[in-house]
Amino acid sequence: MARYLNPAKIGLLVLLELYTEEAVPSDAILPVLSFISSYIIDHHPRSPSSDQQSRWNRAENTVNLVVSIKDFEKLLGSYPFIRGMPGRRLWDQFLDKLWAINSLHELHSFFDGLQSLVAKTREERKRETGMTSPEPEGGMKLARISPLGAFIRRSQIEFQRLRFHDSAELWKDFVRYRQPTSQQRKRRTPRMAFDNVLLEGEQHNEWDSVSTTCLASVVYGDMLSGGQTSTLPVSTDDIDALLEFQIEQMQKFGNRVPMEIKHQFHDLLRDSFVVPSTTHYLSYLDSWRSGDYPLAYDYLHRYFDYTGHNKDRVYYQYGLLNLAVLQADFGCHKEAVAAMLETVSTARENRDMSCLNFALNWLFNFGRSHPSMIKELESNSVLGSAKESLAFLRVKAKETGMFSLWSSVLLTEAKTGLENGDSVATAFEHLTRSSQLIIEKNMKTMFGSQMSLATAMWDRLGLAQLATITTEVFLRCHARHAVFEDELRLTCKLALHKADRGKYDEALQTLESIDENSLRSRKPGQYWFKYRGIVKLLRDLRHGYLDGAKQLLDQLMQLKNDELEPGLAFLVDTLHIDYLTRRGDLQAAFEKVEDLLRQLRDETRDVDYRIRLLLLKAKLLNECGRPQRGFSIAMRAASLAWRARLMTSLWSSMSALCTILITMNEFPSAVEILSAILPRAIECDSDDLTARLYVCLADANMGLAGEAEKAFDYYSGIEDAGKQCEMMAKKAVIMKVSGDMVLAADYAAAYVSLRKSAAALSLGGR
Repeated sequence: MARYLNPAKIGLLVLLELYTEEAVPSDAILPVLSFISSYIIDHHPRSPSSDQQSRWNRAENTVNLVVSIKDFEKLLGSYPFIRGMPGRRLWDQFLDKLWAINSLHELHSFFDGLQSLVAKTREERKRETGMTSPEPEGGMKLARISPLGAFIRRSQIEFQRLRFHDSAELWKDFVRYRQPTSQQRKRRTPRMAFDNVLLEGEQHNEWDSVSTTCLASVVYGDMLSGGQTSTLPVSTDDIDALLEFQIEQMQKFGNRVPMEIKHQFHDLLRDSFVVPSTTHYLSYLDSWRSGDYPLAYDYLHRYFDYTGHNKDRVYYQYGLLNLAVLQADFGCHKEAVAAMLETVSTARENRDMSCLNFALNWLFNFGRSHPSMIKELESNSVLGSAKESLAFLRVKAKETGMFSLWSSVLLTEAKTGLENGDSVATAFEHLTRSSQLIIEKNMKTMFGSQMSLATAMWDRLGLAQLATITTEVFLRCHARHAVFEDELRLTCKLALHKADRGKYDEALQTLESIDENSLRSRKPGQYWFKYRGIVKLLRDLRHGYLDGAKQLLDQLMQLKNDELEPGLAFLVDTLHIDYLTRRGDLQAAFEKVEDLLRQLRDETRDVDYRIRLLLLKAKLLNECGRPQRGFSIAMRAASLAWRARLMTSLWSSMSALCTILITMNEFPSAVEILSAILPRAIECDSDDLTARLYVCLADANMGLAGEAEKAFDYYSGIEDAGKQCEMMAKKAVIMKVSGDMVLAADYAAAYVSLRKSAAALSLGGR
């Protein structure tokens, strides 16, 4: 097997020869050059519309070109040949040149003649003519430093380095590669032979026909009988390039290799005489993404045992790093922390600052999600406090030029400040510095993390429209360059926002729009299924279909909290409390809230979680007839929300506070508060929050019937059947008190109709 050359590259060289002879039509120049450059240039500029599918298509086209000549026919078959007889195509001229290489001797001559396609150097011109000025040369010449010229010169050098056995194998592979076009050639040249040596030997009576057939069968095997060849014409360079591409895609974007490319690559690998050690790493990545922990563990040991044996333990810390990430992904958290601590020690010993900084950053973020796992580490000052750790990482990342880590640390500082209720201005400062760094260094893969945090900040400030616009800008403009997990996370947030507004079908369609191949990975696939279940759970709760909601809750609650993100786990818990409240089991709901509050006191979590739990507790106390206790809790929640500038939570706190004031017959105070906050609360773009505020306003002003009608409209928007019935009943009571018995009867009839519809939906299910 040749290290660099293969039959497909010989075809590209023939195509370049046609181009330099100016035999390519003007309308075919751009397609031909694009075809050549897409194969010989590793990192060509991606088009603005480039996405995951197009990147994998490029790899598939590369494999197809290596194993078959059909791609050349697809390219050249539609263009005329400008120098031949009428009716001839560029494909015919390409075949003429391809079949002109009719022996191993001619193959050597072909590579020797490639020098004429490249412009001569000054020394060569001076040596040949004694002149340093350029002289007219026939035909187009390629610059030596151009990509096409470099490709020609490297091909020539690689062929000269081949041993005779390897050059003979390359010749046989070339014969097999072009053999499918033999029938087209025989129609024009009946005496054509794939090897001119055999033809001349038979014509000059050096061998008889039997001897010629025997010799050909020994050299070319079952190709003469039309059988399948045992090997594919692939070089080690093709294998290495495809391996690097697949590993880069899986590491950079978090996707698995599509099945078609996977099967094609395995066929190439099977026919390769040399199997690179990186194939074990590729198998590890694929097994990890697919959720096969034992196989991933085995492949990881295979790869790093090989590299450790051959490279004197230089990459030992990276083996530990991969092992820690693998174990954490499969729930082995103690083992993951131990492996990462050993990574830190080994990286310090080897003075590998890149690995050390990454390991410390991983430990910090892991500790934020699992505080109980690193309590002992913080007490022993291995990591120090959160602010000290982040400051250290930021300085070291800047010193070592790790710009992606530097940007990530800035985003983490902003996120940590928001979760602790610190200054919003400081959080925006960190976000802006990170954004500037991403743009200056053109780190397109970091846009996902940056815009995800920006979305969360707008949500906290009560500007839901800006959050939605930021999400849509990312999905339309930056998703194709970002890690798939960022695209998945923001898509799920957008779907949840639509579901919160009652657009359940649109939310499910948004989730269904995600690429199916990307969801073949275990963790993204589970994340997608969880959000799909949450959207359906939210719909069933609001439609009053509690039996279906119970089934979905049972499935979501079976997952351990460690397998869910903190925000996702908290969302499931709040929906469980909502389900218990709708069932009328207030005692169980109150116990659930108390358990969650107790967990938050033991762990450093987002202050927004604590506020939302306090509001749930105040609501339950008010419904149980303890409004005085609920009043103090609602005031505490409002104080925390104002201090942290969590505007959505602040308006929710005001809603809970006004509900309690109404229960305590403090109607004027409730009206004053609600009139002040309603315009700002509507900006939050939450139909549920707006409906609750209008309910409070209607209860506080029994004479203002129109306000109750607005609340009914918002609850209709989110399809909350129970709340619609409640609003209709209140409107009937208001009309009856005001003396309009006709409207009161109409509202009462509408109430009965809504109750029947809700009961039918609850019994029928979905």
